[in-house]
Amino acid sequence: MDISKLIKSWPVYRQLTGTDALGRGKAAQSARSAELTPRTADADSVAHSVCPFCAVGCAQQVYVKDGKVIQIEGNPDSPISRGRLCPKGSASKQLVTGPQRETKVRYRAPYATEWQDLDLDTAMDMVAERVLKARREGWQDFDKDRNTLRRTMSIASLGGATLDNEENYLIKKLFTALGALQIENQARI
Repeated sequence: MDISKLIKSWPVYRQLTGTDALGRGKAAQSARSAELTPRTADADSVAHSVCPFCAVGCAQQVYVKDGKVIQIEGNPDSPISRGRLCPKGSASKQLVTGPQRETKVRYRAPYATEWQDLDLDTAMDMVAERVLKARREGWQDFDKDRNTLRRTMSIASLGGATLDNEENYLIKKLFTALGALQIENQARI
């Protein structure tokens, strides 16, 4: 290799002899870095979301390729976070793609002595069926004086303090729509 070519490829040489005296632009770029493309360049779509970790509400851009999440970044259009994410928010891709993510549910049927593994879809269907059955069986349209009630006394919710404001809001909306009256949170008790 020609020594003059080697010297000219050296960033300090380009910084001292070129127009980028501070070494923040062209002087700092190598041939390899000029050829790099962002991981998000070949994404099929971008979904806008909110970080799930706390109640701040930092906006995220979720990059998807072939139906799978390939990258999650802060959304620069957000007036809250202006494209920045904390370390937990930056690592939120692991929530959906990490090998430690649970994809099955442990279930022990009534009176059974052994646990069995169920896939998540089956478990969600079981929960939905039981909620609807409890709502149907405990539904009250009217009281004894024919006053309209439209409620169920067979469903209640007790939220935890680890849930953020958005989750608590959605839980309140869900249980109110189901007709439940007993909706409480650990933080208020």
